[in-house]
Amino acid sequence: MTATSADPVTLGATDIKRVVVGVDNSPGGLAALAAASALARAHDAELVAVRAWALGLPRHGGRRMRHLRHPHVILSFSGSEQNVASSVLVRQAFGTVAGGVPVDVPLSIQTPEADPALALIDIARRPGDVIVVGTRSGHPVRRLIHGSVSRYCSRHARCPVLVVPAPAA
Repeated sequence: MTATSADPVTLGATDIKRVVVGVDNSPGGLAALAAASALARAHDAELVAVRAWALGLPRHGGRRMRHLRHPHVILSFSGSEQNVASSVLVRQAFGTVAGGVPVDVPLSIQTPEADPALALIDIARRPGDVIVVGTRSGHPVRRLIHGSVSRYCSRHARCPVLVVPAPAA
């Protein structure tokens, strides 16, 4: 089920236990974080803030493109710097949206090394889970090349997905 709503608290699911939100610092991502926080608060649910990262992905998480020109290039990377940077970005996003990390809802922050869409779907596997992602209007060619996390989650998740549009400029 995919829902797009200006008022996330009225999402049709009544047995929400965890709200899994994809976090980035784009306008759509910040709107999704605000909506997810409100949804978790309204349903007394756990909020799971996910900032996935992987080498080779665009800033806001498109599909990893395999280039046939360099098929044997392997990058080695410990990932600790990216985990720290991802955690900092989540905390900054909460600062922008709510003045800081919420203390009135149970919260976990996850920073997996993964494609963002796949990470969200993998994390949101429990009964009562809901995924919240932001979206923005963009050039169709860019979406074709990089993919869309919200579109992928909407098509492949086994739980409800709330797609929150970016606010009008």
